[in-house]
Amino acid sequence: MDVSANPKVTLERVYVWQLPVRLTHWLLFFSILILSATGYYIGHPFISVPGPATNHFVMGAMRAIHLYTAIVFTLATLVRIYWFFAGNRYARLSEFIPISRRRLRSLGRTFLYYTFLRHDPDDYAGHNALAASSYAAIFALYLVMILTGLVLYSVNASASSPLRIFDLAAPFFGGLQIARLIHHIGMWVILIFAVVHVYFVLLSSIIEHIGTFDSIFSGYKFMPRQEADRS
Repeated sequence: MDVSANPKVTLERVYVWQLPVRLTHWLLFFSILILSATGYYIGHPFISVPGPATNHFVMGAMRAIHLYTAIVFTLATLVRIYWFFAGNRYARLSEFIPISRRRLRSLGRTFLYYTFLRHDPDDYAGHNALAASSYAAIFALYLVMILTGLVLYSVNASASSPLRIFDLAAPFFGGLQIARLIHHIGMWVILIFAVVHVYFVLLSSIIEHIGTFDSIFSGYKFMPRQEADRS
């Protein structure tokens, strides 16, 4: 509902995004930016400085940044997955898998709204069904990225490193080259998803006026009283 078009609508302040959800969201966001930049450089070095030793230093620095950022990304992903089971109703896994009749109907309504074939959005304090389904898929991709990253890292890990166990997972992906290809394609899928995600958030913020963009900082949205009571 576009609340600006109906000034008689009473809005209620609803606490939607808990602190762990907001923190992991931003950790993942900045991690993805850094991992994408450093990962692209590792695959296609685009910085060249005089002297082979200096070039080796740049590559080494990029690999180190990529590694430590990957640790942050992995921990943030695991915390968010844990919060699928420990969080409030808007953070739980059941919200990301549209199995109820209401959520299934929301899939179609939201698709029509995002494609400008429907004027009224589907009122819901948390993620709409279409967004939630896409987030569930992207978290599955995060796990694939983590596993392929560990497989690629295990090649250069020391013989005593426990991470060498991920060598055993390489055949599961068809070998190191296929694992690297999956890792690379996954990066572009995540970046495209991020652009689309920002577009939809801005669209919702501009049209619906319920604090969609602000909520990832404050945790609160403003919903029509009927939806707030249902929440």
